[in-house]
Amino acid sequence: MNRLPHLSVVPVSLVAVTLALAALFPVTAHAASPGFRLVLHAQEPRIEGGKVVKVTLLKSWPMNAKGVKLSRQAGRFSTLLTPGLDIAERQIGARAPRPATFRNVGGHWIAAQQNGWTLDRDRTKQNILKAVLAGQSSAEAVYRVTAPVRSVQLLAERGVLNHVSVGTSSYKGSPPYRETNVLVGAEKLDNFFVAPGHTFDFAKEVGDISASTGFVKGYVISGGTLEKEDGGGICQVSTTIFRAMYQAGLPIVERHEHSHRVEYYDPVGFEATVYAPAKNLRMKNDTGHYLFVQASWDRKAKTLRFDLFGGRPQRTVSIGKPTVTGFGPPAQPSYSPDARVGSGGRRLLDVPVQGMTSTIVRSIRQQGGKVSTDTLKSVYRPWGAVYGVAAGDSRLR
Repeated sequence: MNRLPHLSVVPVSLVAVTLALAALFPVTAHAASPGFRLVLHAQEPRIEGGKVVKVTLLKSWPMNAKGVKLSRQAGRFSTLLTPGLDIAERQIGARAPRPATFRNVGGHWIAAQQNGWTLDRDRTKQNILKAVLAGQSSAEAVYRVTAPVRSVQLLAERGVLNHVSVGTSSYKGSPPYRETNVLVGAEKLDNFFVAPGHTFDFAKEVGDISASTGFVKGYVISGGTLEKEDGGGICQVSTTIFRAMYQAGLPIVERHEHSHRVEYYDPVGFEATVYAPAKNLRMKNDTGHYLFVQASWDRKAKTLRFDLFGGRPQRTVSIGKPTVTGFGPPAQPSYSPDARVGSGGRRLLDVPVQGMTSTIVRSIRQQGGKVSTDTLKSVYRPWGAVYGVAAGDSRLR
């Protein structure tokens, strides 16, 4: 797995934009506006329809008419042109590099980057004076480009040109601590590559789950009841990325279900719990191409999403609905310390759930027509209601 920073940049390279470009990119957008203008033409790549295409950008700034006239008369750059040049320089310099990211636009996936720009002021002044003396109506800006490390070129070189699969889940009803942990965990899995033949390792990729890495305390299943630990709710993240990778047809190397059914992860059985170091999620990238992972979330709708991008899919994956059998009655209640509960009282923390077994069948059809199937089996023990009680309560084990 290779992770790249969001806004790191590669060494700058000088883009000498000369007056010759004016013939290639006529400034027709401003034909109705008289006066001399400083013009910037640029091209940036994007991935669209599984191919790299170029997008042309055009920006321009009006220059002081009197300054243009005086420059023509005196044969040198007039100070009256300086304010216009200052404005252009500030606006050009404000454009920071942004890494290539996929976005769904009208049902089509497009990956675009943004280059950073820095005006070469001296050479641009020379271009302005040259154009003014030649009686032209515009001059080209000369600028340097700073490209992001995660560029369209890098995605293309790694064969990441197509949308492969998606996994979604809902964390609706989560308390604030749980939402915090879900979003912190998802952000740690946003924008990284899984190399062909490599195994995605959830625990390694997320890293330390503690207050020092942004997680907060929340309830986790431990010892047959609920206890508070850093990162409670992180299984929402492991479940969602598991769904994306399972839908992509990736082989499971390691995956575990919860000890009992948790409604956050319905449909029942379509989940993956993690609890380091005992339980982890690992999936092998057997696609033959790099996979690029993007996370996204909607805090209003309370949904989490992972999208995988890579080479054009060479197989079709179909995932059946869960078949649930072996129902058993819920277990006896359990109790957990809760500072919000007074002596002798109790507060419901979790509802009882029946025991059950879920099976999900996945079918994978290769381009040649060969079909293989595998079964995702989850066995859930009965679960009793969990009540919060005051510390020292005799009902605590």
